[in-house]
Amino acid sequence: RRFDPAMKVEVFINDGAEVKPGDVAMVVEGKVQSLLQTERLMLNIMQRMSGIATLTKQYTQKLQPFKTRLLDTRKTTPNFRLLEKEAVKIGGGVNHRFGLYDMIMLKDNHIDYCGGIEKAIEKAYAYVQQVKPGLKIEVETRNIEDVKKVMEVGKVNRIMLDNFKPEQIAEALKIIDGKYETEASGGINLSNIEAYAATGVDYISSGAIIHQARSLDLSLKAVII
Repeated sequence: RRFDPAMKVEVFINDGAEVKPGDVAMVVEGKVQSLLQTERLMLNIMQRMSGIATLTKQYTQKLQPFKTRLLDTRKTTPNFRLLEKEAVKIGGGVNHRFGLYDMIMLKDNHIDYCGGIEKAIEKAYAYVQQVKPGLKIEVETRNIEDVKKVMEVGKVNRIMLDNFKPEQIAEALKIIDGKYETEASGGINLSNIEAYAATGVDYISSGAIIHQARSLDLSLKAVII
């Protein structure tokens, strides 16, 4: 419609519905030239987003028996973040940050550049109080000692447990004791996600649900009226 207002679209399959080979998702009616000019862009986007939603669904199905929720990341295709994150939602996942503006995340590089977890948290907390009250702070930890340091300082909303094994996650959760939200990240896939969820961690974040998704095979077939 944006390319050619005269084009008509009739949708038969809604977002989030399961599909099988041979299903007709939609019928598009319009000038041959308009159809040919928009065909590939439309198919590329539908294939890509369907693949992301499908992979996300596979992850979220593994999490159904647990309280843990699946987060995406900012590891997205340039200029397609909005659509890719929408595909994650359709697949049952939860959107994490859209950009650097909607949550402060203190990752390893920030912490190292700042001179340690304590200094990084204090600076971030001071910024939030002065500039943007209410903005949440998440801090990445790389080991149990980091977790203990964060607990001493406080002033954060969520603790990321990066590249922890499930047994290390369980140990960290005992230290955190429900005082902050928790997020597991790094090396988590379909084969081990249930072991991580069984620890009771609040969130699991995965860049793979976007950057490792396989596009579905869709095609547009011509019918002359």
